[in-house]
Amino acid sequence: MPTGKEKALGLMALAGLTPYQEKPGEEYMNEAQMEHFRKILSAWRSQLREEVDRTVHHMQDEAANFPDPVDRAAQEEEFSLELRTRDRERKLIKKIEKTLKRIEDDDFGFCDACGIEIGVRRLEARPTADLCIDCKTLAEIKEKQLQG
Repeated sequence: MPTGKEKALGLMALAGLTPYQEKPGEEYMNEAQMEHFRKILSAWRSQLREEVDRTVHHMQDEAANFPDPVDRAAQEEEFSLELRTRDRERKLIKKIEKTLKRIEDDDFGFCDACGIEIGVRRLEARPTADLCIDCKTLAEIKEKQLQG
């Protein structure tokens, strides 16, 4: 049942932000928009770093020497899954830092392939995007053709 208020989801809710409202005649990727994305990316990076710290503490607390091989195997499998997840998150943190550097260099919000504006809404959904939707679609098609 709609309440009249739209809820911010995902990364923007994490950062405590609402969708950016563009003003008529506003320049694309002005300082206000850059700050909006800087806040989103910083909050996301902080959340991922907290997860890494939580995993380290969890693994230290849960490390036990089980006499039963089944229990030991289950624990090793759990740790393996957590480490794989943390590895993906570590790569994502690097990508976030690369994107924050692009914001600093004033090179954020434009497609790497064709140079057009990526768009505020797409960047809010995927702040680390560096391709417009058309170029990303073409890249995915090419990738599928090379695999199959």
